[in-house]
Amino acid sequence: MELKNGAKVPDFKLPSPDGEVKLSDYRGKKVVLYFYPHDMTPTCTQQACDFRDAHMELLAGDAVVLGVSTDELDKHARFRDKYELPFLLLSDPNHEVCEQYGVWQQKKLYGREYMGIVRSTFLIDEQGKLIREWRNIKLKGHVQAVLDALRSDGEEATGKPESAARSASKPKQH
Repeated sequence: MELKNGAKVPDFKLPSPDGEVKLSDYRGKKVVLYFYPHDMTPTCTQQACDFRDAHMELLAGDAVVLGVSTDELDKHARFRDKYELPFLLLSDPNHEVCEQYGVWQQKKLYGREYMGIVRSTFLIDEQGKLIREWRNIKLKGHVQAVLDALRSDGEEATGKPESAARSASKPKQH
């Protein structure tokens, strides 16, 4: 399945250390859905901590963060607790959701080929439609790029000027 800006993303249900999570439960909020290879590795730890450090800004943009890897729930819980991550980590051990989002791919490391998660992030709007995607990302500046896209309210997906995109989709008052 190929994801397209403006199209609905696949819904899913995955376990987290805090209980089962369904993507559609977050309708009405923007979702930063990021896929990462493994808990406790240096790059994945940096990525999670970058999202942690930007958490208040993401919340201010009416967005929630969900991290997905194939790691087991107990490892997610240790990772979350060790780095005080304020968002949910979801476990996809059979890589079904990873495949739906096209991030389960053949990779190469030191000449060895294997299947794994290609580090990717998806920004999803309040109706469950894709605003923007980043694939095979590098960490430097990535969270800032997500914040910028969040602030532009999907200008990249709609093609509207930033001011028009903001007025067309003002955040809901709670």
